[in-house]
Amino acid sequence: MASPWIAAAIAVFAWWFSTGAILVAVRWADQRGRQAHRRTVILGLPLLAFGLWGLATTRHDTTVAAAYLGFAAALSVWGWIEMAFLSGIITGPNRRDCPPGAPEWERFVRAWGTIAYHEILLIAATVVAALAAAEAPHGFGFWTFIVLFLARVSAKLNLFFGVRKIHTEFLPKPLRHLPSHFRIRQTTWPFALSVTLITLALGCWLERLHAAASPAEAVGFSLLAAITALALLEHWLMALPLPDERLWRWMLPKPAKTLTQEDAHGL
Repeated sequence: MASPWIAAAIAVFAWWFSTGAILVAVRWADQRGRQAHRRTVILGLPLLAFGLWGLATTRHDTTVAAAYLGFAAALSVWGWIEMAFLSGIITGPNRRDCPPGAPEWERFVRAWGTIAYHEILLIAATVVAALAAAEAPHGFGFWTFIVLFLARVSAKLNLFFGVRKIHTEFLPKPLRHLPSHFRIRQTTWPFALSVTLITLALGCWLERLHAAASPAEAVGFSLLAAITALALLEHWLMALPLPDERLWRWMLPKPAKTLTQEDAHGL
């Protein structure tokens, strides 16, 4: 478990599995109504509690196990917040479509209104993670959360400015108004800036991994490098015509069938 390669593989699996698990839970609730979404978020509270406990527990621990636990704790807090967002429980005050032809400033205000509460919660969670990492020798859990937070902010801004490919098939019913605030177009300078900064961050983690003075540091920086590389990949997938949705589509429950007139007559 002290091998950087194993740590990177675990990070990739954790990213894929946690994303799929959230999508499965949200799709399951989506087929059963808003109350099911609420129950899903409430039943997921132990995930949030585990994450907060893990961030606090690992703050002064310099072992390999602590590096893994801090990483898992950050993913747990992040996962619960994302599930609350996708369930439509913690989103924003605006739940309406953006009217076609709205001025740029109005589109931005409306877009912010769709995610305002979610962003405020993410900022609060980042502050909590920073307090937990205060004077910590490593703080891998905190840096994991920072990478996830900044990468998500970058992705949302690029969806607003415009990218070539946008996935909407995984959006649940409570968020069906979100795509009206997106823009499909050729990638812009914010996209180039985003991938450049994420690439620099990846290079920073790889340099720290090369200079690691202990197995715990090697594991921690390998986890950070892997999650940053995945953030970079997610950005490029907004610009390249690759079928990345197949990574999770096969594991999701099929949408509920809509009854048609032919079905009603048994034809």
